[in-house]
Amino acid sequence: MKGEHILVLDEGTTSTRAIVYAPDGKILHVAQAELTQYYPEPGHVEHDASEIWDKTLACAQEVIAKLGGADRIAALGITNQRETVVAWDRSTGEPITRAIVWQDRRTAAQCARLREAGHEDMLQARTGLVIDPYFSGTKMRWILDNVPEARALGDRLALGTVESWLVWKLTGGLHVSDASNASRTQLLALDGPDWDDDLLALFGVPRAALPKVVDTAGTVGTCDAALLGAAIPISGLAGDQQSATIGQHCLAIGETKATFGTGAFILTNMGPVLPRSSHRLLGTVLCQQDGKRTYALEGSIFVAGSLIKWLRDELGVIRTAAESEELARAVPDNGGVLFLPALAGLGAPHWKPDATGVVTGLTQGTSRAHIVRAAMESLAHQCHDLQAAFAADGADWKMLRIDGGMSANNWMAQDLADILALPVERPADTETTALGAAMLAGVGVGLHASLEDAMTMGGALTRFIPTMGEATRSARIAPWQSGLRRHIDGLD
Repeated sequence: MKGEHILVLDEGTTSTRAIVYAPDGKILHVAQAELTQYYPEPGHVEHDASEIWDKTLACAQEVIAKLGGADRIAALGITNQRETVVAWDRSTGEPITRAIVWQDRRTAAQCARLREAGHEDMLQARTGLVIDPYFSGTKMRWILDNVPEARALGDRLALGTVESWLVWKLTGGLHVSDASNASRTQLLALDGPDWDDDLLALFGVPRAALPKVVDTAGTVGTCDAALLGAAIPISGLAGDQQSATIGQHCLAIGETKATFGTGAFILTNMGPVLPRSSHRLLGTVLCQQDGKRTYALEGSIFVAGSLIKWLRDELGVIRTAAESEELARAVPDNGGVLFLPALAGLGAPHWKPDATGVVTGLTQGTSRAHIVRAAMESLAHQCHDLQAAFAADGADWKMLRIDGGMSANNWMAQDLADILALPVERPADTETTALGAAMLAGVGVGLHASLEDAMTMGGALTRFIPTMGEATRSARIAPWQSGLRRHIDGLD
C-alpha cells in the first residue's frame, strides 16, 4: 500500500471541499470552493453537476499538490449531500440536466398522489422513510417525465446521488452507490441487498439506470491515475449525516449526534435492529461492512445554517454569520417574537412540505436582536420536538454530540443544552462529516482494523451543561408549541 494519508471529498450543499488527513486524524490540507445555487422556480433548487465535478477535481488536485504527491495517499473517501439526484449519459459521461437538490419541493403533488393512494404505510415499513419530496425516488421520476433526453437515452441513462456521480467521474465509468445513500432513495428496502422491484415499479424508475449498491467501507474502485496522479483506492462512501455520526464516534447503540449545516440532522445509532418509528421519524442505513448493516433512527430539520444565511443575505439583519451569536446575547430574551423557520417546509416529525415561515409578536419595541435571537431559539425548539419523538420511539437521548458549522456558536450550544435538559458535547474539529469518511476509508483499506479502532482519529470535546431553570425552560417551550400547532392546523 502506498502512503498513509487519507483524502476526503466532502460534497456539501453550498460548497465542495477536499481534505487530507494524517493517520491520527489531524487535518493537514484543505481546499474549498463554493457551489452555485439555482432557484429557477419557487420550490425548485438545483445544482450544476459539471460544476460539482470540476470544482471537486480542482480542490483534490490542490491538496494533493500541497501534500507533495498522490503517492502519499493510501485511500480516498467521499461524503455527500444526500437525496440530490444527478442524471447523465453513460456514453458521454455528461449530465443531461441540472441536479435536483435534496431541498427541492417540485414533486410535492406527486408525493400527495402516492399518499392518497395509500402507499405511505408500506413505504415507511419497507424503506424507513415517509413520503416527501425530500427523497430521491420522486426526483428520479420527475426527470424521466420532464427531461426528454432522459427518455430518449434508454439504457444509456444513468441516475445516481452525488457520490455515484463522483465515483463515475473519478473512475471513468464505475456506477455504484453505497448503502447509506441508497437507503435515502425510497427504492431500497432497509433489509434488502439491492434495489426493490416493487418500489422500482411504484416510482417508475428503471433498474438499468441505477448504480450497484455497495458497502460504505471497502474498496469499490480506483481513481484514474491521470486525474489525481495515482490510482488511489476509493474505499469509503457515506451520506453526510451517516458519515458525521461515525465521525462523532456514535458507534454504540443509543449514541446520538446532531449536525447543524444547511439543515440540521439528528441520528441515533440503533445497531443491527431495523428501526421502526410510530412518530414519523426516519429509519436509515448508518453503514454497511461486508454486507452487514448498522441502522439509525433520524430526524431532519430542513432549515438551520440556511436560516442564518437568509437573515444575512435576504433580510440584511446581520452582516456575518458570527454576528448572530453577538445579537442573541445582546438581549435577555426574544421580546415576545416567535420565529417559525419553515423556509423549505417542515421536516420531522411534522412533514409539512407546504409549510412556510412565520414571524409573530412584532411590536415597535422589536429590534433586529430580538428577531435574530428568536430565529436562533427556533433551532433548540425544533430539536426539542424531535427529542420527544425519539423518546416515544424508544430512543431516549442521554446526551447529544453536535457538529457542523453552526455548532461553533457557543450561545446556540448552551441553548440546546438548556432546552433539551441534556449535556451537549462538541468536538474540537466540528467538521466530523469529513472525519467519518476518513475513518470509513481507512477501515476500507486496512489502515484501521475496525471503526472502533479508527476512533483514535478525533480530538477533545467541549461540554455544555444545562443551567436553565425549569420554570424558564417551560416558559420558552409553551409559546413555541402553541404557535407551531396553530400554524400546522392552518395547513390541514
